[in-house]
Amino acid sequence: MKLALAQLNPIVGDLPGNRERIAATIARAEEQGVDLAVFPELSVAGYPPRDLVRKQQFVRDSVAAVEWLAERCRRTAALVGFVRPTPGGQGRPLQNAAALLAGGKVQSVHVKTLLPTYDVFDETRYFEPGDAPACFEVAGTRVGLTICEDLWDAEALGRRLYGEDPVARLTGQRAELIVNMAASPFQLGKPAQREDLLRRRAKRSGAGIVYVNQVGGNDELIFDGGSCVVGADGALLARAASFAEDLLIVGLEAGEQRREEPGEEIAQLAAALRLGLRDYVRKCGFSSVVLGLSGGVDSAVVAALAADAIGPGNVHALAMPGRYSAPHSLEDAERLAENVGLRLRTLSIETLHAAYEAALSEALAGGDAGTTYENVQARIRGAIVMAVSNAFAHLPLATGNKSELSTGYCTLYGDMCGGLAPIGDVLKTTVYELGRHLNVEAGFDRIPERTLTRAPSAELKPDQVDQDKLPPYDVLDPILARYIEGDATAEAIIEQGFDADTVRKVVRMVDVAEYKRKQAAPVLKVTSRAFGSGRRMPIAQAYRPREGG
Repeated sequence: MKLALAQLNPIVGDLPGNRERIAATIARAEEQGVDLAVFPELSVAGYPPRDLVRKQQFVRDSVAAVEWLAERCRRTAALVGFVRPTPGGQGRPLQNAAALLAGGKVQSVHVKTLLPTYDVFDETRYFEPGDAPACFEVAGTRVGLTICEDLWDAEALGRRLYGEDPVARLTGQRAELIVNMAASPFQLGKPAQREDLLRRRAKRSGAGIVYVNQVGGNDELIFDGGSCVVGADGALLARAASFAEDLLIVGLEAGEQRREEPGEEIAQLAAALRLGLRDYVRKCGFSSVVLGLSGGVDSAVVAALAADAIGPGNVHALAMPGRYSAPHSLEDAERLAENVGLRLRTLSIETLHAAYEAALSEALAGGDAGTTYENVQARIRGAIVMAVSNAFAHLPLATGNKSELSTGYCTLYGDMCGGLAPIGDVLKTTVYELGRHLNVEAGFDRIPERTLTRAPSAELKPDQVDQDKLPPYDVLDPILARYIEGDATAEAIIEQGFDADTVRKVVRMVDVAEYKRKQAAPVLKVTSRAFGSGRRMPIAQAYRPREGG
């Protein structure tokens, strides 16, 4: 049996475009004598379609696209994912389905059994689950079909979430090969976790597994691909590229197959952010971006990633020095721009800053003018970025990191201005690690060494450094990781050896900054718990756990 793992990058809602890409891939597979071409979950619609599926015409068009594709499937059979109405009118109105296309017809339809409703997933909002998975035969091989979550077990999920196991059912039906059509978002550590799951499932079921994952960025989610084939003994037979479209042709017989390496975690992070940034820009209809370039590490890393993602000529940077900006900050911004090849314009904010002070002096008398004027500078810079964005249709990038968004160490309508926050799920210590990795990749210091070594500062008052208001990042970030990504209580974190006063201060900062994060730009998700659709905390809340409780 010869298989094609069609790892495509769909655009959500682009039914005609996705249909054409699928048809072209089926034609390529047929030219190479493939028996079965497998596409990702909801490959016709793109994943996740979210409330687009509430539009009845969208669902009708999804079904029509599958019928159109069936007419083009002759020698090669294909599995494509789509949305369809639930037959019989019972339960939720729609189903997350896959169609087996062959001989110019839709031969059968298979429906996703396990519907995830956690983290960024909300499938029970839309879909009715399938009753039971079933096998079919292709080229003399008995194939069982699963769709993404259907393959995941309690060990991988951390607990038993479902009352049934589709893989066990298919094993009971004597499946020789289990196909999994997936749209599994990337997060650090997940590629290795997935392959452990595939090996374990293959050995326990006694069947080989073909795993085909979507690739590309859709809103805040990044899909890394990494489609692969695992033998019945759990051995990895073949692996497609990560973070890129790929068509992996494999035979199930023994022999040398292509195995692409996913790379180390820091390289995966860089690749994920580039892909997410590129696709957000492209799929939202932009061709260029604008950002403030301060000479600090965050904007330097975002600028370098953007240049890699969409080309340096499409990245427009603004250096906006003020009265408290150190001379070396502008020097480092200019050196970074030259090294990366992007366009840099310098616009001093001093005249605007002085005008604000003159206009506000009477109105702010008796108030906290110090903090206010610090924030005014950030808001002046934000207004400049947005003005340039409006004038030239550049997508504005917010350059804040996860440590800042977590603690509220950022300014609404200032440094938070943007249409996308590429590193908003990357802690500050990891931003430094990422910067050094980008330099290693380039073979020279694209990001100036001084940017990576000097104390971080917002430069909004004399001699200011971040540590004036925040714990050192090597102390802060482990606390944030435990509290946000691990959902640990303050007391549990303190028991791990962290200073009690520091932990309680950090937890308080995170809790009271929720209103800021609700107004932040979309954040590219690269960890288990990003600020976005997967973290739904109330803004007005007063829960405080009992100490020792």
